[in-house]
Amino acid sequence: MFPLRDKQPSRIRPWITVALIAINGLLFLYELSLPTGELESLVQSLGLVPARFADPRWRSGESLGPADFATLVTSTFLHGSLLHVLSNLWFLWIFGDNVEERFGRLRFLAFYLLCGVVAGMAHVVVEPDSDMPTIGASGAIAGVMGAYVRLFPRGRIVAVVPILIFPLLFEVPAIVFLAFWFLLQLFGASVGALDQGSSQGIAFWAHIGGFLAGLFAVPLFARRRRDEAYFT
Repeated sequence: MFPLRDKQPSRIRPWITVALIAINGLLFLYELSLPTGELESLVQSLGLVPARFADPRWRSGESLGPADFATLVTSTFLHGSLLHVLSNLWFLWIFGDNVEERFGRLRFLAFYLLCGVVAGMAHVVVEPDSDMPTIGASGAIAGVMGAYVRLFPRGRIVAVVPILIFPLLFEVPAIVFLAFWFLLQLFGASVGALDQGSSQGIAFWAHIGGFLAGLFAVPLFARRRRDEAYFT
């Protein structure tokens, strides 16, 4: 089940959402321009490597520095494939504008980055010995989805399910669609725990951590209704 659009109207131009999409897209094009060796070095230095935080052998006795903590943010702006970046940014486009409207632009940006950091920390906690760099905006966008389901549970999502070669279009309440998505993440995380390596390449716990961060952080960022006139 893949979302095509939502039916929740937005009265603003979602400049932060658009800017995040543009930055991620441009950085992915930059990644494509790099030779293999330079790309691997970029991912290694800016990607999130849990062992940097949890395994002292990785640091050769050195203490954690600002560059290590910065990877909690920088890792969210890199992607591993065209499908990876397109799917992430499509979800951000669908759910980001309405959340940005309710939060306000600067608060939405702070919220997005916070969810990315929490998602990265969740991945570090669950995979503390991993020396594989983790990249992608999925955790931060999962936070946006968590906020969306809390703010607009009765919103409608137009989704598609491919039946063989025929697409089946239907509408589903946002709370149903996003609950289904969240259960898929829990299932993936559970399978990965039971069968080590079966979900390699997908940081399910980062998705879960980001979604829960977004769900519970809404009261800290949502503006009161009377403030919304600023954006009309």
